[in-house]
Amino acid sequence: MTGPQGSTPLLIACALGIERLALRGGSRGGAPGPFAVLRTGMGPEAADYAVSRTLGELPTRDAAVIASGFCAGLAPGMHPGDLVVAEETRDPRGITPCVGTETLVKALSEILPGRGIHTGPLTGSDHVVRGHEREELRATGAIAVDMESAATLWSAVRTGPRPVAAVRVVVDAPEHELVRIGTVRGGISAFRVLRAVLPAFFEWHRSLLLPRR
Repeated sequence: MTGPQGSTPLLIACALGIERLALRGGSRGGAPGPFAVLRTGMGPEAADYAVSRTLGELPTRDAAVIASGFCAGLAPGMHPGDLVVAEETRDPRGITPCVGTETLVKALSEILPGRGIHTGPLTGSDHVVRGHEREELRATGAIAVDMESAATLWSAVRTGPRPVAAVRVVVDAPEHELVRIGTVRGGISAFRVLRAVLPAFFEWHRSLLLPRR
């Protein structure tokens, strides 16, 4: 991990090479502690394996974890490039509460003024969700879906108590479905937003290190 030594590390997990490229491209210093961007590979099983292995290899057991990357929006009115800050993640194994949602929303609002930010449950899937499946997931109360966030956070807390969060950028939505990332304007917009979010992650991480009163 890169960054100052002697403080709680931050692990940022994403699935795709293009997501890792965006996240690493947004690093310009300012990290309050060591951090790393981990590419897990696609799907919940890959995320589970990669996160569990990586956390198990760290010398400290209290690393904070953020799941990030792209997602599919479920709520009407969402647009490519909007942000989703999870209050919790869900998958068949259960619910993982997120920490510091308000801190992330505030930091993202300052970094990306005017950008749509949505908070609520983020649900997991083992495949790309299309058509009627969006409506079924929306009926559960979820506002967005991806394949790795729920598995990432579940695996993170299973290895030991730690702060976790999930921040995703909407790459497609009910009225704006994409066939492939980067081929249309929505994908490019989502990439640019993802590249800008890292300072907000550092602010969230920094808030965890402040003394509790």
